[in-house]
Amino acid sequence: MKNILWVLAAWLTAWASGANAWSHALPVGAAVGDQSLSPFYIWDSALPSQPGVMLREEPQPPSPGITDAGQTQRILYTSQDKRWNAGIVPVSGAVWFPKGEPPAGGWPVLAWAHGTLGVADACAPSWTNPTPRDANYINQWLKQGFVVVATDYQGLGGPGPHPYMNWEAEGRSVLDSVRAARQTWPQQVANNLVISGQSQGSGASLGASLIAPDYAPELKLRATIATGIVATFPDGPIKPGHARPGQRDPARFTLLRLIGGSLPDGAPEADKWVTEPGAKMLALARTACMPELGKYERRENITGAKAFIGGSRQVDAALLPVTDMPVKLFPAPLFTATGLADHTLAPHHQYAAVAALCAGGNAVEWKTYPGITHNGTVNVAFGDELAFVREVMAHSPQQNSCGSLLAPGEPQQPLKGIPFNR
Repeated sequence: MKNILWVLAAWLTAWASGANAWSHALPVGAAVGDQSLSPFYIWDSALPSQPGVMLREEPQPPSPGITDAGQTQRILYTSQDKRWNAGIVPVSGAVWFPKGEPPAGGWPVLAWAHGTLGVADACAPSWTNPTPRDANYINQWLKQGFVVVATDYQGLGGPGPHPYMNWEAEGRSVLDSVRAARQTWPQQVANNLVISGQSQGSGASLGASLIAPDYAPELKLRATIATGIVATFPDGPIKPGHARPGQRDPARFTLLRLIGGSLPDGAPEADKWVTEPGAKMLALARTACMPELGKYERRENITGAKAFIGGSRQVDAALLPVTDMPVKLFPAPLFTATGLADHTLAPHHQYAAVAALCAGGNAVEWKTYPGITHNGTVNVAFGDELAFVREVMAHSPQQNSCGSLLAPGEPQQPLKGIPFNR
């Protein structure tokens, strides 16, 4: 309780002082996940004044599972920091080109927003390669003749914290990666954009779509895809609900938020919110990625109740609502997908998000998949996503699920024998 009161007092003081009370310096260092990867990721020169400018690019080693790429480039480009208002920052990512010659005007673009990997620089997929699940997904779009542009997001690879789950920051990283790719390869990369994201990336995908008309009006956004929906809508017609007794209470996602900019400016630092077991895992989160964090969490039986002083509820109440989005009209058609065996983001949570998108006046195609998990949805939904995108590109009437939404029940048991469905 004392921590919550302290944070509220800090907020009130800053609010009374106006927007300039917030720091304009980007936090850097080991405490926010900064690591030394390679010289490619370090930009020591003056930065351009505009976002979406390519700083450098280099060939990237082939990624296992991505067999249909004719060329792969690692990229470093500029974006606009939204979380700390630190101005222009360098952000890393990757671009995969299909095999063969591009059509007249270039290949259409699939901007990929990845799910949770961690907040340490070493978790950047342009450095580690995409996960096997994501590689399979990227490869499917390459087969269909799309250039795939994949941001690492601000702070993953580049300097400063990764603003984990902050859709306003991540959305800028997505849009600026496409701007930089089009600037560098104008004959190969068409101004014909589809944005897709899973889990954490679903917030980035929806966020990029929402801000695109004002932030990047020159980009022709055709469609937006969001699977494993993380976004929350406080003004939506249905509440996502709270965890019930007996449900999992993982610590790792909240630890990433403590490091990744969800603490209000002026709040006690991340180390002040954790118990001794939580402190050990917090230290690990600053250097390691999700597989190692998950293994440690299971081995040591670290729950939110065990990791945080006062338990999960107290720290959650103090964090910024970085997944909250407004209920409004989006600029492009929306496709959403939910695995009904999703135990990471409950199907009811995702149903509430879809209902809010519908309440904003959007036509939303929502597909649900029995027995499919959070991980499994990414690739299981691909066929439906492709059909949706083809219809949008052909200006065909869009399927709209808003008149027939049905609330899902409790998460199902996963089906066996389906790739990545665990």
